[in-house]
Amino acid sequence: MGQWRGPGVWRRGLVVAAFAVLLGLLMLLHTHLPNRVGNLGSLTETFLPWLGLGIPVLLVLAVLRRSATALIALLLPAVAWVNLFGGLLTDKSGKGGNFTVATHNVNAENPDPTGTAKDVAASGADVVALEELKASAVPAYEKALASSYRYHSVQGTVGIWSKYPLELVQPVDIRMGWTRALRATVKTPQGPVAVYVAHMPSVRVKFNAGFTAGQRDNSAEALGQAIAKEPEKKVLLLGDLNGTMNDRSLAPITSQLRSAQGAAGDGFGFSWPAGFPMARIDQIMVRGMDPVSAWTLPRTGSDHLPVAARMKL
Repeated sequence: MGQWRGPGVWRRGLVVAAFAVLLGLLMLLHTHLPNRVGNLGSLTETFLPWLGLGIPVLLVLAVLRRSATALIALLLPAVAWVNLFGGLLTDKSGKGGNFTVATHNVNAENPDPTGTAKDVAASGADVVALEELKASAVPAYEKALASSYRYHSVQGTVGIWSKYPLELVQPVDIRMGWTRALRATVKTPQGPVAVYVAHMPSVRVKFNAGFTAGQRDNSAEALGQAIAKEPEKKVLLLGDLNGTMNDRSLAPITSQLRSAQGAAGDGFGFSWPAGFPMARIDQIMVRGMDPVSAWTLPRTGSDHLPVAARMKL
């Protein structure tokens, strides 16, 4: 205990304290990280919650060094992390709601499309969106979902299945050269809901190029423009956006819609990769309706987890 007394406790662990301050500043000022070099800002924001793992590591080092300076410095990243993500640690789900939706990137190489479709339908969703549909597997999905969903449409590699009638179904141009997004009006008993299903272009992390996301960012801008022009008051976006709510490059979309997981979920709701989820890149976002609960579904034959949410229209 004597080593925790005297002036030494303030002089020791200055390097640990410096790392703690840097970690805290990185969390607080992540929006100022430049994207000009390898999309560093977007890469950091994609895995931003995981920066919190540095706090217990630095805490152990501070205790081993018996450094009061380092312990005090650790308050900065701890407070920053709680401010950013503390609200996600609590269960915000409620009861009620009258409209359930689910979305799933089924993976083009899924070995069990029939089982995957049945697993997603088991959620009881009124509307199901599927992304990365392989043309040869579409009949299997259609057959497996036919008994639960009377109405459906497949546009390119995305599809929508609904218990309620669909109108004005059309592809949405997200500047990819082929169809990976659609828009449909779902005629619910509570009124029409405009539903967008989208699969943003993939991003890659490369040593020589950083976080390559230029095509994803262009598609996000195009989808954001389409949603901005949407005349319906109730709007729902389902899909794999290949980015998190923290990623500034998705601002054309996220600035217009609420995350169902953020508003009514339990925890972070990470959806990818399925074996060890590290990020929520599969999103359910709304406008003009209130999310009541949001959750992830059990793993299927895909490399993503399905996600679902219940709304009150």
